[in-house]
Amino acid sequence: YDGIGFGLGFAVVLDPVKASFISSVGEHHWGGIASTFFWVDPLEDLFTIFFTQLTPSSSYPIRRELRTRVYQALVS
Repeated sequence: YDGIGFGLGFAVVLDPVKASFISSVGEHHWGGIASTFFWVDPLEDLFTIFFTQLTPSSSYPIRRELRTRVYQALVS
């Protein structure tokens, strides 16, 4: 978990480059067992809540794809 720290109930991005996914410093996030996911990015004034029922969550790249599409929409 390079570039990630942990708080009470969520992960915190400390270094987006080391974290290896699109994010900002201070973003906090967490994922659930059925590919559910949330993140809050205070620098972008953004939050995302994603609910699904895809298991096992490690079999689907949906979290990374969702991040990419959301951040692409911000700059488009």
